[in-house]
Amino acid sequence: MNGVKVFAPATVANVAVGFDILGFAFDELADTVTVHRIDDPDPDQPVVLDGFRGADFEGDQDLPTEPRDNTATRALLAMVEDLGLSCGFRVQLEKGIPLGSGMGGSAASAVGAVVGANALLEGVLADAPLSRHQLLAYALAGEAAASGAAHGDNVAPCLFGGLCCFLPFDPPRVLQLPVPSGLTCVLVRPRMRLDTLAQRALLATEVPLDAYVRQSAHLAGFIAACYRDDLELLRAAMRDLVIAPQRGPSIPGFEQAGAAARDRGALGCSIAGSGPSLFAWVADPAQGRVVGDAMVGALQEHGTTADAWVGALSPQGARIEVTP
Repeated sequence: MNGVKVFAPATVANVAVGFDILGFAFDELADTVTVHRIDDPDPDQPVVLDGFRGADFEGDQDLPTEPRDNTATRALLAMVEDLGLSCGFRVQLEKGIPLGSGMGGSAASAVGAVVGANALLEGVLADAPLSRHQLLAYALAGEAAASGAAHGDNVAPCLFGGLCCFLPFDPPRVLQLPVPSGLTCVLVRPRMRLDTLAQRALLATEVPLDAYVRQSAHLAGFIAACYRDDLELLRAAMRDLVIAPQRGPSIPGFEQAGAAARDRGALGCSIAGSGPSLFAWVADPAQGRVVGDAMVGALQEHGTTADAWVGALSPQGARIEVTP
């Protein structure tokens, strides 16, 4: 076997209360990453990006093509260099996750690449395949190509699946949190793009003490609600008091879409990652389409066309679908 195709799901980071530490996987959208092993690579270029495609762009102007600038190939370069591999890799990307949408597309490409490469290491590396925890560092190195730092709130759920808490310890750790029963996600994507680095630059570097205390309480309540399967506590806790107020003005209709979601029974609604996508959680799958339609309608009233997807949080992370 020298080639595999990997399904790498979309993810929602921050989850209202956990900036840079919480995220969950969502299978309704995904990147597909095809990885082939090169047994006699060019020592100066052991990793090659062999093209990409997707509905959101044409040509090569939207994604970096240099191996150290693209999230998938930078992740593989980190893997090759750290493990001292004798082989290299060729990568093809099919971007099913819209670019600049806040749905974890950069993380999906990085995670898909390392998961695919890991499956091809038999006979190359003595202790192959590596564990997902071992792959985490390489995927984080790839994510840094897009976000400027090794943020794990998208990488962790894409790699491990489910609802994850990324702990930026040394070394980093990932905790998988229980998902409350019957929880359904509504993901709404305004047809606009926001740059992750630009959205991070909007954020204040200091947080008032009272906001820090209140947001900490919301995070604690959120985690407790997940473990207790307590939807009413979750409803009370899912409020972003720090990040969404700063990013919301970049998304026309954000406040109205959130209000529309909560008026129709959503447990909470906030920005997915750095935006512009929004997400809401509902307790009953039958509510999902109603909430999604209301959010899309509220955005349209402010001149923003949007699409919506409804589905469960995915218990699985990136996985191999096909051996080409």
